[in-house]
Amino acid sequence: MTTRLNPITTPRHELRAEKARRNKEAALAAFIGKKAEIDEMLARLQALSDDHFNCAPDEAGWAMVGTLEHYACLLKRITDSAFGEGEHAR
Repeated sequence: MTTRLNPITTPRHELRAEKARRNKEAALAAFIGKKAEIDEMLARLQALSDDHFNCAPDEAGWAMVGTLEHYACLLKRITDSAFGEGEHAR
């Protein structure tokens, strides 16, 4: 449990510093949570890819190609943004 500073008796610079510290801790916790969420999605996608996207060789057809093209397009938007490529190039 954390104790909060008394705004009447605590100097303003200490109040601002405490607020900044709490804000930084909250941002770090949110960052770690989002990273874990992304890591889980990536692991699931990798497992699906390893299983050939649940497509047996005799079931592969243009519909599946279209589905994979859609997935690739969505992932390209993400990688372009993450690496500053494509429309996100500087």
